[in-house]
Formats: sequence, structure tokens, C-alpha cells
Amino acid sequence: MTSRRPRDLEAERATLRAAADRLLVGTPLRSTSGKLTASELLHESGLRRDVAYGDHKDLVEEFQARVKAQHCTPAAMRELAEKNAQLKVRLADATQALAHEQKTNAALRRIIAELDLELHQAQDGLGHEGSVTRLPAPRRSTPRR
Repeated sequence: MTSRRPRDLEAERATLRAAADRLLVGTPLRSTSGKLTASELLHESGLRRDVAYGDHKDLVEEFQARVKAQHCTPAAMRELAEKNAQLKVRLADATQALAHEQKTNAALRRIIAELDLELHQAQDGLGHEGSVTRLPAPRRSTPRR
């Protein structure tokens, strides 16, 4: 028969408090959802439900009160949501600007292709005609004195 190790109630309380603090500031270590529930608190602390509710029910209730006090959303999560909204707006603006630039780019490529074709046609036309007749130079009038 193996004997149980004596429980350290103060260490359990410290673990539960640390887990509550991590959840409330939005930096959980074990919780994947980050929800502010008693179940997530237990998951984050690693303590069994019977231990937490048996000996540390006051800390669970304190956590629940702190959650209500901050309107159920951790400050860090609110900040992330605000930053996310700002980034979505910036992304939409950048996407719109990129679409405009792509349209401009396509128009410029068409113009370049047309001008290139005209240049080649003009060069071919000059080559077939042989000689170019020069126009007489303009006459210079003598300046009046």
C-alpha cells in the first residue's frame, strides 16, 4: 500500500490564483479557448474539480466575481479585438488600393503594347520605302537693323 503525499493547500491556492490571473490578462498557458469560466480556470490551474470546489471554492467564486467586474472579456482580449478590427480596416484599404494599381498597371501595359506595335510598323514602313526625301531647311530671314 502506498501512502499519499500530503497536499499543500497554500501551493494549490497559489496555483489557482496564478491561473486566474493568467486567464484574466489573456495569457493562458494550458487553456486553448481563453474563456473566462470556472471550467477553464480548473483546466488552466491543473487542479481537479473536487479539490478546487472542496477546499478552494472561495477562490473560484472570487475569479467569477472578477470576471463579472470586467464584463466577461479580459482586457487583453478586448485590446486584441480592437487591434484586429483596425487591421481589418487597413487590409481592406490596402486591398482596394492594390486593385486600383492592378487596373492602372493593366492599362499601362496595353498602351505600351500598342505603342510598341506602332513603332515597329513605323520602322518597317521606313525600311520598305528606301530613301527618305528631306524637306528643305527653313529660310532664315535676315534680322532687321
